[in-house]
Amino acid sequence: MKRIYNISLLMIVLIAFASCKKDSRPNYQFMPNMYEPVGYETYSESDAFKNGVEAQLPVDGTIARGHELYEIQNTNEGYDYAKANLISPLDSTQIDETKGAQLYGIYCAICHGNKGDGQGNLVKREKILGVPAYNDAGRAITQGSVYQVIYYGKNAMGSYANQLKEEERWQVVNYVMKLKSELGGNQTVKDSI
Repeated sequence: MKRIYNISLLMIVLIAFASCKKDSRPNYQFMPNMYEPVGYETYSESDAFKNGVEAQLPVDGTIARGHELYEIQNTNEGYDYAKANLISPLDSTQIDETKGAQLYGIYCAICHGNKGDGQGNLVKREKILGVPAYNDAGRAITQGSVYQVIYYGKNAMGSYANQLKEEERWQVVNYVMKLKSELGGNQTVKDSI
């Protein structure tokens, strides 16, 4: 008798499940949490976001992967120091002129021109004025000064530290120095100071 009761109970359950299925309407979800995510309020009051802080600051003294610490300050003294002392850490086997030219074309040529003569498209259209040529004797650029300006920006030029990795910055610096020498500027640090 007990066996007949178990079989009949099983049949009732199977019929109940089968009767819930209708092709004309959505089926019942027995475990909806598996199908529909539970929404959580972003940056809600929790231990991780105390006092309404919307984003976490990195731990003091940490440096992101792939980056190195650049210790020269964004001051006039820092610029002068970089201009006089900073040189490219890339040796001749690491310099990729093609990559430097591509990066220069993407980030610099729009203002400085393809030849480094200060006649980029924005200058020709008078959107930006006063972009110097790389052989300008009054500026006397060096590898260090170019890197410092790429890193921090100067005057109307903004910083490209977030767009270019360190090695890419040095590739652009070497390409700028090549353009300077093609324009007739001297490439040595001693003569440009």
